[in-house]
Amino acid sequence: MDAVLELIWTGSYGTTTIDHICEKAGVKKGSFYHFFDSKSVLAVAALETSWQATRAELDSMFSASVPPLVRLQRYCDFAYDFQSRMSVKFGHVLGCPLFSVGCEVCTQEDELQKKVQAILACKRKYIESAIRDAVANGDVGAADPAAAARMVMAFYEGLLTQARIQNDVTVLREMAPGIFSLLGVKNSETAATV
Repeated sequence: MDAVLELIWTGSYGTTTIDHICEKAGVKKGSFYHFFDSKSVLAVAALETSWQATRAELDSMFSASVPPLVRLQRYCDFAYDFQSRMSVKFGHVLGCPLFSVGCEVCTQEDELQKKVQAILACKRKYIESAIRDAVANGDVGAADPAAAARMVMAFYEGLLTQARIQNDVTVLREMAPGIFSLLGVKNSETAATV
């Protein structure tokens, strides 16, 4: 599972073959087919496994005990730190693995597309909960937290994609200020100290 995720994230889903996956994982092709019917089935399982690990981090990051704007700031910091580490490891900025594979397969691999959509919807719920709490605190004036979360997610993922295209992780430094601006954070001092 790690092999397929790395190969499709650092390269592409379309150019990654079962032979590549087996070579990277150090397994024989027969072993692959013993557990998985296809590359798509493996990719869906790998994304789900990766998501469960990420979800534990997000549960902590977006805990209701953490002030809502701090949650959003931590999410942005996490993205920057993670992308920085991956850039050092692989020699270029990788962006969001879900968007990378999702953009590539959305018209070809139905189950993989559905898995990507489901995970992105879950991630958006974390953001929406922080926005709802920020509205309740009077920090943000979003009339529709769900719509605001979709807008924030689009901005967040857009910056990750720009960072990948430009191969420049510093693009992600614009993430938190941009999100706070989009949300109309009422107290600029609060946003600055988050």
